[in-house]
Amino acid sequence: MSLVHNERTKLTATWLNSMATALIAAGLFAPLAALLYGLTELRINLVEIGLTFAGCLAGSLFLHVIGWILLGRLRE
Repeated sequence: MSLVHNERTKLTATWLNSMATALIAAGLFAPLAALLYGLTELRINLVEIGLTFAGCLAGSLFLHVIGWILLGRLRE
């Protein structure tokens, strides 16, 4: 039974870490690429990009820490 529990816990932690990575990609890299390559008509200043990145980074760290805490629940 603990093997099933451990695998489910690892799967959940992996999913949370993947979501954290996606949040960084969507919150920083996508807007920066759109700005750099002129793919958007919106005028975004660096302060807005910085605030967006800070929010996405905080959310990403939160998801990563939750996954890390879940891994602490693994059974022997």
